[in-house]
Amino acid sequence: MADLAPLIAIVGCDGSGKSTLAADVLRHVQQSRAADTVYLGLGSGAIGNRIKAWPLIGPLLESVLSKRAAQARDPTDKIPGVLTAIVLYRLSLKRKAQFERLLALRQSGVTVVTDRYPQTEVPGFYDGPGLSAARAEGWLVKRLADKERAIYARMVSYLPTLVIRLNVDVETALARKPDHARALLERKVAVTPQLTFNGAPIIDLDGTSPYANVCAAAIRAIDDLLAR
Repeated sequence: MADLAPLIAIVGCDGSGKSTLAADVLRHVQQSRAADTVYLGLGSGAIGNRIKAWPLIGPLLESVLSKRAAQARDPTDKIPGVLTAIVLYRLSLKRKAQFERLLALRQSGVTVVTDRYPQTEVPGFYDGPGLSAARAEGWLVKRLADKERAIYARMVSYLPTLVIRLNVDVETALARKPDHARALLERKVAVTPQLTFNGAPIIDLDGTSPYANVCAAAIRAIDDLLAR
């Protein structure tokens, strides 16, 4: 791991400004070295919106899928069936493929800026393993949960060189992401400052501040890091 190029992970609740900051940070880093970006989210929100747009059955199907996803995030409930487990596992495989691309870039000397980063401290949401929050019942669901945990254990063993954490309040997040469920945003806002990313260096920024100030602070921290 010592030979890997730097990795800058930008994390925060939905609506905190991760994607915008990641794009601007990447452009800045590219002025002095080879750099690229990797998105480590699942894109499940965009998938849900596409399903919702299907004629006739779309809204109902999206509602059913959303309820099953919420059940899988509930530690007092059980994973709702094999089909849900397979879908969640396939999403984790998608994240794993992106992570392998990230590693290949770093191994070739390319500095990587990520939008999101996997973690195992809070399962079920916030880029954590999807099959480790609710109970896994049945041999196949348990097998998929075990395999997913192994995938995440490997990913989180690679510590980011720097984590830039954007903190926002629920009202700000909801104003920026009005299509998101308030309850889930509340959980993400509460969890954000608690994540440690296995002890990686973290700089906390106020995502409710003027964006120019947030971006300038992030770039100062990155320039200091890369200079060292």
